[in-house]
Amino acid sequence: MMARKRLASAALASLVLVAGCYQDETVNAYGAAGKTWRLVEVDQSAVDYAATLIFPEPGRVTGKAPCNSYTGSMTAPYPWFEMGPIAATRMACPDLEAETAYFSALSEMSQSEVLGDTLILSTEDGRTMTFKADG
Repeated sequence: MMARKRLASAALASLVLVAGCYQDETVNAYGAAGKTWRLVEVDQSAVDYAATLIFPEPGRVTGKAPCNSYTGSMTAPYPWFEMGPIAATRMACPDLEAETAYFSALSEMSQSEVLGDTLILSTEDGRTMTFKADG
């Protein structure tokens, strides 16, 4: 009976340790979760197209680009930002050029900062993408 209790305690402790190893350390855990982030500026210039960024769960990024919905992975610890390969639907629209520019800029971003209802993504060489939280 004692051996069974010790084994159960050891198993529970192992599960707690493993769960602690998978704690979300991405921008999702630092204020970005539960919001739809609407792009308002790229490199301090207002955008004239609609694009969103959403952190629906740890390790995932989704959103709507000017034409298509997209998804990708996100595992870099905050304040770093590294979005995995972007998978997008393939619908044509008049804003495909803006969408290409959006995905290109998004894939270059390497740092993130959440300031209340503002999310700023940036690169080491000074490029920025500024998002505002809807709602």
